Amino acid sequence: MTPPLLELRRLTKSFGGARALRGVDFDLKAGEVHALLGENGAGKSTLIKIVTGAHQPDGGTIMVGGELAEDLTPAAAQALGIACVYQQPALFPDLSVAENIALRLERGGVLRTVGWRARHGCARDLLQRIGAEIDPATEVRSLSMPEQQLVEIACALGSGARIVIMDEPTASLTHKEQHLLFTVVRELRKSGVGVIYISHRLEEIFALADRVTVLRDGESVGTHPVSSMNEAGLIRMMVGREVAQIYPPSESAPGEVVLALRDVGCAASGVRGVTLDVRAGEVVGLAGLVGAGRTELARVLFGLTPADSGEISLNGQRVTLRSPGEAVAQGIAYVPEDRRRHGVVLEMPIAHNMTMAVHGQLFRGAWLRFGAERSLTLDYIRDLAVKCSGPFAPGGSLSGGNQQKVSLARWLATKPKVLILDEPTQGVDVGAKSEIHKIVRRLAKEGLAVLLISSDLPEVIGMSDRIGVMRGGALTAVLPGGADAHAVMAAALGTTERGAA
Repeated sequence: MTPPLLELRRLTKSFGGARALRGVDFDLKAGEVHALLGENGAGKSTLIKIVTGAHQPDGGTIMVGGELAEDLTPAAAQALGIACVYQQPALFPDLSVAENIALRLERGGVLRTVGWRARHGCARDLLQRIGAEIDPATEVRSLSMPEQQLVEIACALGSGARIVIMDEPTASLTHKEQHLLFTVVRELRKSGVGVIYISHRLEEIFALADRVTVLRDGESVGTHPVSSMNEAGLIRMMVGREVAQIYPPSESAPGEVVLALRDVGCAASGVRGVTLDVRAGEVVGLAGLVGAGRTELARVLFGLTPADSGEISLNGQRVTLRSPGEAVAQGIAYVPEDRRRHGVVLEMPIAHNMTMAVHGQLFRGAWLRFGAERSLTLDYIRDLAVKCSGPFAPGGSLSGGNQQKVSLARWLATKPKVLILDEPTQGVDVGAKSEIHKIVRRLAKEGLAVLLISSDLPEVIGMSDRIGVMRGGALTAVLPGGADAHAVMAAALGTTERGAA
């Protein structure tokens, strides 16, 4: 009988007094896609880091191809044919795509001749295999997050791995790019590669996976054929309870217009002639395909790339937003898409992260009011139900959902009038997603005007009182909340006339 490609038995791991894994069992066969599910904090990341050699287990055994693997290091794991595509791309921004791929794949000493033509040809071939239209000479810092994700996948494919771990690989991909990725995954399966697939998008699990293992609180809840499961059953296994309502209903009636945009444009970012109102107590969703201009519009409103045409008004008064400082002073808060790069400073304590935007108010002159900082932090930890060991735990110790809450708390501390949320639930589990949705609804009920950007179409439809659809930097339609998904997609593809704002 052929042994599994990977077999984990009774794995345990603790960090200080916290037990991350409690005797986890898992196995991966050749030519299968085995999904690994669980809420953030369930132990998935720790398990991945053990398999890739980043962490050493406290107990248990790891078998690769039937052979015991002891004292795994990242280099040893790569030599055994283990590759991982992480949710957050780990690329060198100042190097080209070809150079980043070469760093993963090329071997040899420092003093060697570099075959630049062959290096670019290898990178081009790998990118073409996954349908990525990216020039290998492009500097990585100029790539979008979806493009960086595709480069990561190309690196994994080029390593010739027999065990490929994919951690939220579609979190920032377009539908077309997702389809290409699914094709690649299926081709890997056909060639005998084993794929560990981690995703919070359950529809992907049913589309791709053969088996599914669910972790909860560091333990294996169960392993089942995907064909024997349904979505409700998986959610129940993950959270240990029913998630009765993923999208809570609106409890507020829209009030006066807080934010008014009239023919707003920015040539530098490609935003063109946007006219839109956002009212107090209202959640306005922004839908559209990747590259449609939603994030670019948010950056205009936050003064990162100031508008060069049109008018922006707050509470009936025309304003000029030339910097984030001016936007914050006018009552605009922005929780960005990439929380690791622009949201939470992982090495910094939670308290410092939460109070960063109001630092000047807390620490006036030479007075260091650490008591006030701690008090404010504890208020938001309690108010947003942040799961942490205390206000001075590092941001990097939190799960993705709790990092998002910390990022949100930072801007709520500024007492904004308008809250812009860019992909607020990207990469978080179903339980954390439900909590964030409830927080957004509560903030709207308290009178905040919310602009919600999301690539998750059910989220936009379920959470929005109105839906603005963007395409090519312009607003193509404004639809009522709960609009039909086909109508939203039609507007995103430019097949409907622009609606009234």
